[in-house]
Amino acid sequence: MASAAQRRADWARDEDIAAFAVLDRRLSAVSTAPIGVAFSGGGDSLMALKATKAWADRHGRSVIALHVDHRLQSASAGWASAARQAADRLEVRFLALSWDGAKPSTGLAAAAREARHRLIADAARRAGVRALVIGHTADDQIEAELMRAAGHRMGDLRAWSPSPVWPEGRGLFHVRPLLGLRRTDIRERLAAEGETWIDDPMNQDLRSPRARARLDAALMDAAPIDGARPSADDAGLSQLAANALVGEGGDIHIDRKVLRAAPRALVRRLVGAAAVCAGGQARPTRGDRLDALADRLCGGEPIAATLSGAKVLASSEVVFARDAGEAARGGLAPLDLGAGQTGVWDGRFEITAHEPAIVTRLAGNAAGLDSRQTAQLKTLPASVRPGLPVMVASDGQRLCPILAKGERFEVRLLVAERLAAACGVISKEPAT
Repeated sequence: MASAAQRRADWARDEDIAAFAVLDRRLSAVSTAPIGVAFSGGGDSLMALKATKAWADRHGRSVIALHVDHRLQSASAGWASAARQAADRLEVRFLALSWDGAKPSTGLAAAAREARHRLIADAARRAGVRALVIGHTADDQIEAELMRAAGHRMGDLRAWSPSPVWPEGRGLFHVRPLLGLRRTDIRERLAAEGETWIDDPMNQDLRSPRARARLDAALMDAAPIDGARPSADDAGLSQLAANALVGEGGDIHIDRKVLRAAPRALVRRLVGAAAVCAGGQARPTRGDRLDALADRLCGGEPIAATLSGAKVLASSEVVFARDAGEAARGGLAPLDLGAGQTGVWDGRFEITAHEPAIVTRLAGNAAGLDSRQTAQLKTLPASVRPGLPVMVASDGQRLCPILAKGERFEVRLLVAERLAAACGVISKEPAT
């Protein structure tokens, strides 16, 4: 009888599996980082796990299956056990996560989805994962279109995209290698291989809009995307974003002439991404406010506006900087760090403190800076200064991480990396 490794090797040589082309393009063949797979134990995620493991075996890489028990159904513990057994059978490391605590009385499905993304993103990042494989299929694309047509807000399913949660998902990308496959075809293949999988009864509960869309999608023809190649729009957005310059304070600058010459749909996507990255918020603003601002920025009049926590100033260039007035509305909240702790302040700066300190906004604390920091501060645009971080040490000293260099902290600006990820400039898993 063939070994498990031999069966995986045989399975991996089946070139009609579209998933391999996507994984070849999106994953690094030389990285030593583990590849993550969001593994519910359902048929789609089982197919994703098998494809990822086969691909990883080719390139000498390890795989981690991340499973979330939402603690919403009595059978969930059994599902977690079955998922672990499947991962063990495939010789894949298994991480069990759980959504504990009180659950909301309304919006439960959305809250569960958000919790799942955050739990998986945090665990994946801690494990060194840079790419997380998701088992979305062509059917999921159809379901999303049907739900959008019914008035629900649904994101696009792309073969490659940054994690939708921030800051837990910083540096983490989602790979969807099954978008070219139908769910029925996946299950036929798994059944032929003697596999079993979990079927969540909630997927059949027609009180749910998603369950109704799933039933309708199963009866429709799909138009699968070729996830092995970027779309023309994605390529255009990455080229447009290459014109954006990010200052050391997290401010983003774009020549206004570049926006005027670009397709309006791409301008909207770039403006939305730039605002949320400079503003540090978890999600971009969409809809009429974004559309109206993007249209105005393609004009010629001076503009001063706010969007997604960013102050947007436009003359010959467009500048996105943190709106320090957000503090009055709950933004720019202080971050308390103990010695050796790392945290993300305001969604823009990752800071490691080597001694206890509180990170807060510079507005109201600039008088406590020493003369060297004060001089350097004057070289930055005035619109940027109030929203900069300042660390208040236990001895009362105030240090702005981007102005003061020393051994009391480490700082990493996240804005440029996040903008590149959001606009498709980063289109493949980093090699290191």
